[in-house]
Amino acid sequence: MDGNTAHTIFTLVLTGLLIAWLLGQVRKPSGPLGRRLVQTMNLSHASMTDWALEHIHVKPDAAILDVGCGGGRTIQRLAALAPDGVVHGIDYSPASVAASRATNAGGIAAGHVQVQLGSVSSLPYPDGSFDLVTAVETHYYWPDLPASMREVLRVLKPGGEFALVAETYRGGRFGAVYGVAMRLIRAVYLTDEEHRNLLTEAGFTEVTTMHAPGKSWICAVGRRPGATV
Repeated sequence: MDGNTAHTIFTLVLTGLLIAWLLGQVRKPSGPLGRRLVQTMNLSHASMTDWALEHIHVKPDAAILDVGCGGGRTIQRLAALAPDGVVHGIDYSPASVAASRATNAGGIAAGHVQVQLGSVSSLPYPDGSFDLVTAVETHYYWPDLPASMREVLRVLKPGGEFALVAETYRGGRFGAVYGVAMRLIRAVYLTDEEHRNLLTEAGFTEVTTMHAPGKSWICAVGRRPGATV
C-alpha cells in the first residue's frame, strides 16, 4: 500500500468516525460539545416551539412536563406561560439535563422548575400528574414509540393535553431532503396521518395536527379522555 492510498483510507475512516459521532450527538448529546449542541438547538428550535405553543392552551397554574427537554428553552417558555404552575423537564442525556438546568437556573431556584435525568419509556411520575405534556423534536428517537405514547398518556390528568412538535414529517415540505437525513440518524419519520394514528391508538382523543404555512413543521395534539382539567 503506497502512502497516498494509506492517507486516503485514513481520511475516509476518520471522516466516517466523525460523522458517526455527530449523528450520535444528535440522538443523545454528551460531554461539553453535547452541551454546546443542545444550546444551539435552543436557538434553532425557538421559532417552531413558539409557533406550536400559540396553538396550545396553557393555564397560569398548570403542572407541565416537557419530555426530551434538551437545552431547556421550551421549559423556559412554558414557565413564562404558567407563572403560577410548575414545569418539569426530563431527558435521558446528562449533557441535556445540565444545559437545561443552566438555562432555567432562576426557575429552579424559585421552585418553579424541576429538571431530571430519565426516559420516556418509564416516566418517574405518578399517574395523572400533569395538565400538559410537550415533546419538541424528540419523538423521532423514542424506543418503542407506541409504548412511549401510552406512558405519556398515563402521566396526564383526565382532560390533560399532549402536544408533539417536530420540524419535519414524511410528505411535508422538503421531504426528500429530510428523508435522507432521517435515515442517516436512524430516526422515525412519520406522515401526518401516522402522527394522528399514533396518538389515537395510544388512547388520546380529539387528535388534530397543525402545520405552519411555508414550513415543514407539524404539531400533533391529543387529549386524555375524561373531565376537562
